Amino acid sequence: MRRVGAMADARGLAAQDHVCWFYGDRDEFRARAREFLAEGRAAGQRVRYVTADQDEAAGGMDRVEVSLLRDVYPVGGDVDVTEQVRRFAAATDEALRDGFTGLRVAADVTDLVRTPARLAVFGRYEHVFDRFLASRPFTAMCGYDRRTLDGAAVDHLASLHPAGNVAPPFRLYARGCDGFALAGDLDLTGRDLLARALDCADPRPARSSLCVDASAVEFIDHRALITLAEHARTRGFRDLVLHTSLRYPARLVELLGIDGVRIEPAE
Repeated sequence: MRRVGAMADARGLAAQDHVCWFYGDRDEFRARAREFLAEGRAAGQRVRYVTADQDEAAGGMDRVEVSLLRDVYPVGGDVDVTEQVRRFAAATDEALRDGFTGLRVAADVTDLVRTPARLAVFGRYEHVFDRFLASRPFTAMCGYDRRTLDGAAVDHLASLHPAGNVAPPFRLYARGCDGFALAGDLDLTGRDLLARALDCADPRPARSSLCVDASAVEFIDHRALITLAEHARTRGFRDLVLHTSLRYPARLVELLGIDGVRIEPAE
Protein backbone atom coordinates (compact mmCIF):
# COMPACT_ATOMS: atom_id res chain seq x y z
CA MET A 1 0.00 0.00 0.00
CA ARG A 2 1.45 3.36 -1.03
CA ARG A 3 1.85 6.11 1.55
CA VAL A 4 -0.79 8.80 1.01
CA GLY A 5 -1.25 12.07 2.88
CA ALA A 6 0.66 14.69 4.84
CA MET A 7 3.95 13.84 6.54
CA ALA A 8 5.88 15.49 9.35
CA ASP A 9 9.15 13.71 8.50
CA ALA A 10 10.57 11.51 5.77
CA ARG A 11 10.55 8.24 7.67
CA GLY A 12 8.48 5.13 7.10
CA LEU A 13 8.55 5.19 3.31
CA ALA A 14 8.89 2.04 1.22
CA ALA A 15 9.24 0.97 -2.39
CA GLN A 16 6.73 2.71 -4.70
CA ASP A 17 6.30 5.68 -2.35
CA HIS A 18 6.63 9.14 -3.90
CA VAL A 19 6.88 12.18 -1.65
CA CYS A 20 7.41 15.89 -2.30
CA TRP A 21 9.18 18.02 0.27
CA PHE A 22 8.95 21.81 0.26
CA TYR A 23 11.68 23.55 2.20
CA GLY A 24 12.61 27.08 3.16
CA ASP A 25 16.16 26.27 4.14
CA ARG A 26 18.57 23.97 2.32
CA ASP A 27 19.82 22.43 5.56
CA GLU A 28 16.23 21.40 6.25
CA PHE A 29 16.03 19.47 2.98
CA ARG A 30 19.40 17.82 3.62
CA ALA A 31 18.18 16.66 7.03
CA ARG A 32 15.02 15.14 5.56
CA ALA A 33 17.03 13.58 2.73
CA ARG A 34 19.43 11.98 5.21
CA GLU A 35 16.66 10.24 7.13
CA PHE A 36 14.93 9.25 3.88
CA LEU A 37 18.11 7.77 2.40
CA ALA A 38 19.23 6.10 5.64
CA GLU A 39 16.05 4.03 5.69
CA GLY A 40 16.70 3.09 2.07
CA ARG A 41 20.16 1.77 2.94
CA ALA A 42 18.67 -0.23 5.80
CA ALA A 43 16.18 -1.75 3.35
CA GLY A 44 18.96 -2.75 0.95
CA GLN A 45 18.21 -0.14 -1.69
CA ARG A 46 20.78 1.73 -3.73
CA VAL A 47 20.51 5.34 -2.54
CA ARG A 48 21.26 8.52 -4.46
CA TYR A 49 21.19 12.23 -3.62
CA VAL A 50 20.74 14.66 -6.53
CA THR A 51 21.77 18.27 -5.95
CA ALA A 52 21.69 21.34 -8.19
CA ASP A 53 25.33 22.23 -7.53
CA GLN A 54 28.40 21.01 -5.71
CA ASP A 55 27.03 20.31 -2.24
CA GLU A 56 29.87 19.73 0.18
CA ALA A 57 27.43 18.83 2.95
CA ALA A 58 26.27 15.85 0.86
CA GLY A 59 29.67 14.29 1.42
CA GLY A 60 28.62 13.58 4.98
CA MET A 61 25.85 11.25 3.86
CA ASP A 62 27.08 7.73 4.55
CA ARG A 63 27.22 5.40 1.52
CA VAL A 64 25.14 7.71 -0.65
CA GLU A 65 25.81 8.24 -4.35
CA VAL A 66 25.80 11.98 -5.13
CA SER A 67 24.86 13.26 -8.60
CA LEU A 68 24.51 16.75 -10.04
CA LEU A 69 21.07 17.72 -11.28
CA ARG A 70 22.42 18.58 -14.74
CA ASP A 71 23.75 15.02 -15.09
CA VAL A 72 20.34 13.52 -14.30
CA TYR A 73 17.95 16.01 -15.91
CA PRO A 74 18.32 18.49 -18.80
CA VAL A 75 18.46 21.61 -16.63
CA GLY A 76 18.81 23.91 -19.62
CA GLY A 77 15.71 22.64 -21.40
CA ASP A 78 12.42 20.84 -20.97
CA VAL A 79 12.36 17.32 -19.59
CA ASP A 80 11.74 14.62 -22.18
CA VAL A 81 9.11 12.75 -20.17
CA THR A 82 9.44 9.38 -21.91
CA GLU A 83 13.23 9.41 -22.03
CA GLN A 84 13.58 10.47 -18.40
CA VAL A 85 11.36 7.64 -17.19
CA ARG A 86 13.29 5.21 -19.41
CA ARG A 87 16.54 6.32 -17.77
CA PHE A 88 15.18 5.77 -14.28
CA ALA A 89 13.83 2.36 -15.32
CA ALA A 90 17.30 1.40 -16.54
CA ALA A 91 18.87 2.66 -13.30
CA THR A 92 16.38 0.60 -11.29
CA ASP A 93 17.18 -2.52 -13.32
CA GLU A 94 20.90 -1.90 -12.82
CA ALA A 95 20.43 -1.61 -9.04
CA LEU A 96 18.59 -4.94 -8.99
CA ARG A 97 21.32 -6.62 -11.06
CA ASP A 98 23.91 -5.29 -8.61
CA GLY A 99 22.15 -7.03 -5.74
CA PHE A 100 20.15 -4.13 -4.27
CA THR A 101 16.46 -4.43 -3.45
CA GLY A 102 15.67 -1.33 -5.51
CA LEU A 103 16.54 2.33 -5.97
CA ARG A 104 15.87 5.31 -3.71
CA VAL A 105 16.49 8.89 -4.87
CA ALA A 106 16.22 12.23 -3.08
CA ALA A 107 16.49 15.09 -5.57
CA ASP A 108 16.25 18.86 -5.27
CA VAL A 109 14.47 19.64 -8.55
CA THR A 110 13.65 23.31 -7.91
CA ASP A 111 15.64 24.43 -10.96
CA LEU A 112 13.33 22.43 -13.22
CA VAL A 113 10.18 24.40 -12.31
CA ARG A 114 11.39 28.00 -12.19
CA THR A 115 9.25 29.20 -15.12
CA PRO A 116 5.54 28.57 -15.82
CA ALA A 117 6.39 26.72 -19.05
CA ARG A 118 8.86 24.41 -17.35
CA LEU A 119 6.49 23.88 -14.44
CA ALA A 120 3.80 22.70 -16.88
CA VAL A 121 6.16 20.16 -18.47
CA PHE A 122 7.53 18.95 -15.16
CA GLY A 123 4.04 18.57 -13.71
CA ARG A 124 3.24 16.20 -16.54
CA TYR A 125 6.49 14.35 -15.88
CA GLU A 126 5.71 14.01 -12.16
CA HIS A 127 2.52 12.09 -12.93
CA VAL A 128 4.07 9.86 -15.61
CA PHE A 129 7.00 9.18 -13.28
CA ASP A 130 4.54 8.37 -10.48
CA ARG A 131 2.85 5.84 -12.76
CA PHE A 132 6.21 4.18 -13.44
CA LEU A 133 7.22 4.29 -9.79
CA ALA A 134 3.93 2.76 -8.58
CA SER A 135 4.88 -0.59 -10.12
CA ARG A 136 8.64 -0.70 -9.51
CA PRO A 137 10.99 -1.05 -6.49
CA PHE A 138 11.74 2.68 -6.53
CA THR A 139 11.24 5.28 -3.78
CA ALA A 140 11.49 8.99 -4.54
CA MET A 141 11.65 12.30 -2.69
CA CYS A 142 11.28 15.47 -4.79
CA GLY A 143 12.58 18.60 -3.09
CA TYR A 144 11.32 22.10 -3.91
CA ASP A 145 12.49 25.42 -2.51
CA ARG A 146 9.19 27.08 -1.64
CA ARG A 147 10.86 30.50 -1.50
CA THR A 148 11.05 30.46 -5.32
CA LEU A 149 7.46 29.27 -5.93
CA ASP A 150 4.10 30.97 -5.53
CA GLY A 151 1.25 29.34 -3.63
CA ALA A 152 -0.48 28.05 -6.76
CA ALA A 153 2.69 26.28 -7.91
CA VAL A 154 3.20 24.72 -4.47
CA ASP A 155 -0.36 23.37 -4.40
CA HIS A 156 -0.06 22.10 -7.97
CA LEU A 157 3.14 20.15 -7.33
CA ALA A 158 1.88 18.86 -3.98
CA SER A 159 -1.36 17.65 -5.59
CA LEU A 160 0.64 15.45 -8.00
CA HIS A 161 2.36 13.47 -5.21
CA PRO A 162 0.70 10.81 -3.06
CA ALA A 163 2.45 12.19 0.04
CA GLY A 164 4.40 15.20 1.25
CA ASN A 165 4.86 17.87 3.91
CA VAL A 166 2.29 20.21 2.33
CA ALA A 167 -1.43 19.36 2.42
CA PRO A 168 -3.15 20.47 -0.82
CA PRO A 169 -6.95 20.25 -1.06
CA PHE A 170 -6.59 16.88 -2.81
CA ARG A 171 -3.99 14.53 -4.28
CA LEU A 172 -4.02 12.84 -7.68
CA TYR A 173 -1.69 9.88 -8.11
CA ALA A 174 -1.18 6.72 -10.15
CA ARG A 175 -3.38 3.70 -9.62
CA GLY A 176 -3.96 1.06 -12.29
CA CYS A 177 -2.87 0.93 -15.90
CA ASP A 178 -5.45 3.34 -17.33
CA GLY A 179 -6.76 5.30 -14.39
CA PHE A 180 -5.67 7.15 -11.29
CA ALA A 181 -6.57 7.70 -7.66
CA LEU A 182 -7.79 10.78 -5.79
CA ALA A 183 -7.63 11.63 -2.09
CA GLY A 184 -8.88 14.59 -0.06
CA ASP A 185 -11.62 17.12 -0.79
CA LEU A 186 -12.87 17.96 -4.28
CA ASP A 187 -14.82 21.15 -3.76
CA LEU A 188 -14.99 24.71 -5.08
CA THR A 189 -11.72 25.77 -3.44
CA GLY A 190 -9.77 23.26 -5.53
CA ARG A 191 -11.73 23.54 -8.77
CA ASP A 192 -8.98 25.20 -10.82
CA LEU A 193 -6.35 23.01 -9.18
CA LEU A 194 -8.25 19.88 -10.21
CA ALA A 195 -8.41 20.97 -13.84
CA ARG A 196 -4.68 21.68 -13.77
CA ALA A 197 -3.85 18.31 -12.22
CA LEU A 198 -6.05 16.49 -14.72
CA ASP A 199 -4.11 18.12 -17.56
CA CYS A 200 -1.04 16.31 -16.20
CA ALA A 201 -2.89 13.00 -15.90
CA ASP A 202 -3.31 11.92 -19.49
CA PRO A 203 -4.35 8.25 -19.46
CA ARG A 204 -4.70 6.54 -22.82
CA PRO A 205 -7.78 4.37 -23.28
CA ALA A 206 -6.96 0.73 -22.74
CA ARG A 207 -10.65 0.10 -22.18
CA SER A 208 -13.79 2.10 -22.72
CA SER A 209 -14.16 3.49 -19.17
CA LEU A 210 -11.79 5.67 -17.19
CA CYS A 211 -11.66 4.17 -13.70
CA VAL A 212 -10.86 6.49 -10.81
CA ASP A 213 -10.22 5.20 -7.31
CA ALA A 214 -11.86 7.78 -5.03
CA SER A 215 -11.89 5.58 -1.93
CA ALA A 216 -9.73 8.17 -0.12
CA VAL A 217 -11.89 11.14 -1.18
CA GLU A 218 -13.71 12.62 1.79
CA PHE A 219 -15.91 15.08 -0.12
CA ILE A 220 -16.77 15.66 -3.76
CA ASP A 221 -19.20 18.22 -5.19
CA HIS A 222 -21.12 18.22 -8.46
CA ARG A 223 -18.63 20.57 -10.14
CA ALA A 224 -15.81 18.08 -9.58
CA LEU A 225 -17.98 15.26 -10.95
CA ILE A 226 -18.64 17.29 -14.10
CA THR A 227 -14.94 18.16 -14.46
CA LEU A 228 -13.96 14.50 -14.16
CA ALA A 229 -16.60 13.45 -16.68
CA GLU A 230 -15.39 16.07 -19.16
CA HIS A 231 -11.81 14.92 -18.67
CA ALA A 232 -12.75 11.32 -19.43
CA ARG A 233 -14.70 12.34 -22.52
CA THR A 234 -11.96 14.54 -23.97
CA ARG A 235 -9.41 11.76 -23.45
CA GLY A 236 -11.48 9.36 -25.54
CA PHE A 237 -13.20 7.32 -22.85
CA ARG A 238 -16.87 6.42 -23.10
CA ASP A 239 -17.51 7.28 -19.46
CA LEU A 240 -16.03 7.75 -16.01
CA VAL A 241 -16.34 5.09 -13.33
CA LEU A 242 -15.82 6.57 -9.87
CA HIS A 243 -15.14 4.05 -7.12
CA THR A 244 -16.16 5.52 -3.77
CA SER A 245 -17.64 4.56 -0.41
CA LEU A 246 -19.57 7.85 -0.27
CA ARG A 247 -23.30 7.47 -0.84
CA TYR A 248 -24.33 10.91 -2.07
CA PRO A 249 -22.32 11.14 -5.36
CA ALA A 250 -24.67 8.65 -7.00
CA ARG A 251 -27.61 10.78 -5.89
CA LEU A 252 -25.97 13.93 -7.31
CA VAL A 253 -25.42 12.22 -10.65
CA GLU A 254 -29.08 11.14 -10.72
CA LEU A 255 -30.60 14.45 -9.57
CA LEU A 256 -28.48 16.66 -11.82
CA GLY A 257 -28.46 14.33 -14.80
CA ILE A 258 -24.67 14.31 -15.09
CA ASP A 259 -23.86 12.35 -18.22
CA GLY A 260 -20.92 9.99 -18.52
CA VAL A 261 -20.50 9.18 -14.83
CA ARG A 262 -21.05 5.85 -13.12
CA ILE A 263 -20.66 5.49 -9.36
CA GLU A 264 -19.50 2.11 -8.08
CA PRO A 265 -18.48 0.87 -4.62
CA ALA A 266 -14.85 1.30 -3.65
CA GLU A 267 -12.83 -1.82 -4.25
